[in-house]
Amino acid sequence: MATPMRLVVFLLVLANLLLFVWTQGYLGVTAEPDSRRIEQQLLPERIVVVARGEPPESARNSENGGMPAERKASESCRIWSDLATGEADEIEQMLHEGFAEFRTSRRTVNENSGYWVYIPPLANKEEVGRKTAELQQLGVEDFFVVQASGPNQLAISLGTYRTEEAANAGLETLRAKGVKSARMGERRGKPAYVVLEVRGPAAQAEALQRSIAARLPKAVLKACAATPASAP
Repeated sequence: MATPMRLVVFLLVLANLLLFVWTQGYLGVTAEPDSRRIEQQLLPERIVVVARGEPPESARNSENGGMPAERKASESCRIWSDLATGEADEIEQMLHEGFAEFRTSRRTVNENSGYWVYIPPLANKEEVGRKTAELQQLGVEDFFVVQASGPNQLAISLGTYRTEEAANAGLETLRAKGVKSARMGERRGKPAYVVLEVRGPAAQAEALQRSIAARLPKAVLKACAATPASAP
């Protein structure tokens, strides 16, 4: 009677041992996927925090248009304003000869300070006298003669206006009075000038600035406007 009991116990132990070996995978992958989930869990002690509150480097590069932050920071951008055309040409030639890694963007600015109605410049003061007398006979009293040297010297101003529409209305009023030689045009605040934007390696920016200042000490230097951040 003891022998069969021992055999049963032995078979139970053997069955438990085989079940243990099978569930541990020693006999191949178990058919039950849930049996190995615990082994596949992440180990918290092996997790390393690389940044807090910052996107990964690849994401930052993507926001910068694919350009690393270090590369953007190494670029200088400066603007030289109020340049004559010849001065802008001189700076560009300087870049070509000694600062070839820099690139430029040029634009010409024409400042308009309003409009005026006027009689074009006359040949001499005698003609000015005859024309002003004629204006008075036509009932025009509000005028003045331009005395300052320049392209409008000895012109007769008949009124200044902020808008083109107002200037045209003033011109029509004068023509209705018989002033046939009057014209309408823009009033320039100052002669046209060139603005030159220069971009290039920040490491050479100071040397370039000194070179330009040595040749063109009156050139106006400005910082480039910051590029607005893109909307999300």
